[in-house]
Amino acid sequence: VWASAAALDYWPNGAARSLSTRRTHSIGVLLPDLYGEFYSEIIRGVDEAARNGQLQILISSSHADNEALLAAARSMRGRVDGLIVMAPYHDSGGVVQRIARSFPTVLLNSRLALNGTSAVSIANYDGARAAVSHLAQLGHRRIALVCGPNGNMDAEERRRGYRQALEDEGITPDPAWELHGNFTEASGYEAGLVFPRGRKDPTAVFAANDSMAIGLVSGLLASGRNVPDDVAVIGFDDIALARYVTPPLTTVRVDAHELGMRATTLLTDSLTTTNELPAAHEVLPARLTVRQSCGARPEQERVDTPETKTTGDTQRNRRPTS
Repeated sequence: VWASAAALDYWPNGAARSLSTRRTHSIGVLLPDLYGEFYSEIIRGVDEAARNGQLQILISSSHADNEALLAAARSMRGRVDGLIVMAPYHDSGGVVQRIARSFPTVLLNSRLALNGTSAVSIANYDGARAAVSHLAQLGHRRIALVCGPNGNMDAEERRRGYRQALEDEGITPDPAWELHGNFTEASGYEAGLVFPRGRKDPTAVFAANDSMAIGLVSGLLASGRNVPDDVAVIGFDDIALARYVTPPLTTVRVDAHELGMRATTLLTDSLTTTNELPAAHEVLPARLTVRQSCGARPEQERVDTPETKTTGDTQRNRRPTS
């Protein structure tokens, strides 16, 4: 039979076969966007794990719109065995619950509490807290934030970590230093152009993702300020480009590839077992990766003398005296 099939170049009809097996051997991936290195790394991880399990993947973007998310899920009915869903906005809970009632579902980077649904997320709060604490340990007391989109759970967790780190260091947050952003390079650039300027204004900034941090550096340069000599910058995600910008970006590393792989493994495990598995909730670590973009010193130490002229993060143990 196999020899005849090979000689005839026979291709099985997957739709017909799924009628008898009740399996499509495909999984769906619903993401809020497909643009940027973070999402491409998630997809790469999903694809690698799916190929290991001899599965195909279907990918769709919701563009952070709940109706589009629901429509994309409905379009995959009968075409996939289960779904991996990233719906990072608070108002997505009802839609995700409807999806989870129709498909075996694994959530990506979500704090939505759904009974019986597994989830894999990133330690957003811990990573942001570590980044801002690092700036404080360098001696900075005036630290700004470029926020992510309103209602986005990742952005909110990173802002919570930022505020907690300030509290840990005895620094009173200034709402005026929480600048608007939406996770895009353009919003980071705009934040750099309007970044507060003056002796009592911020000497350092934490951007809630690398895309904004890279745009921020460009915006600061366009407004006549140098990174890190005038303003220290830290990002979040450690996308590949972060290593190659000038200066190389200090950032919080998260493994988006592993995020995709773990979500796929949880989903395929639930699809292939005959026993009902308990819901798993995994949190991947977020680790600070120190490069050259956070070497700026507070205003009190910006004196070009042999005793104080240093570069990069060799100054990290130097703190202002007041």
